[in-house]
Amino acid sequence: MDRMLYTAMSGASQSLDQQAVVANNLANVVTPGFRSQLAQMQAVPVAGEGLPTRVAVSATGIGVDWSQGPVTRTDRNLDVALDVNGLLAVQTSDGGEAYTRRGDLQVDGAGNVTVGGRPVIGDGGPVSVPPGSEVSIGSDGTLSVREQTGGAKGLAQVGRLKLVSALPGTVEAGSDGLFRAPPGPDGTRQPLPADDAMRLSPGNLEGSNISPTSAMVAMIDNSRRYEMQMKVISDADDNAKNANSLLSLQG
Repeated sequence: MDRMLYTAMSGASQSLDQQAVVANNLANVVTPGFRSQLAQMQAVPVAGEGLPTRVAVSATGIGVDWSQGPVTRTDRNLDVALDVNGLLAVQTSDGGEAYTRRGDLQVDGAGNVTVGGRPVIGDGGPVSVPPGSEVSIGSDGTLSVREQTGGAKGLAQVGRLKLVSALPGTVEAGSDGLFRAPPGPDGTRQPLPADDAMRLSPGNLEGSNISPTSAMVAMIDNSRRYEMQMKVISDADDNAKNANSLLSLQG
């Protein structure tokens, strides 16, 4: 009897986790460059003495749908669309390096270049420009500025965005929507090398590759799967009660 409970209980738990992934996808339908995340599940034996025949459902990680999102012409100086395997380096809250497909760059009041609220990394660390200057981005990631004060001035190069190349499956997706290099044998993550051949498409912006209709269908499917698992648990409980009732009558 408990074999049914192990399978149904773990299945219901993982259905909730999968629902959280789908909800996160749905919340990022309009996030530029967002890649749809996929919950990966597998059946595993339950560890423990006397439980060799019990099977549970376990999450094996978060997969990614690497298909290209729609690219829209915006003519905005700080909007860029990356090549198919291109990623933009950003600084995480702990000072580490992660990567994103998002290309709607911003410049804050202090002149720091950010994307999604995170500092954008260049050749020598986080990139900044003179506050109040007009910024343009070249196809190779070069940042050029034209100051708006002190009379007419020419363009001056102030840095270059760090662009990396990563084939699908060679980087790991995080719950924050960023990609990271896989850990090495010692458990540490080394930054990916810059790819000087990577090119951008300035004035364009790639949208999310999520289909709202497909996400809503997946959400309904997960909800029904969870209800089915709970029904199995209820049936197992009823079967146990009936068995106990029969045993008590025979006694």
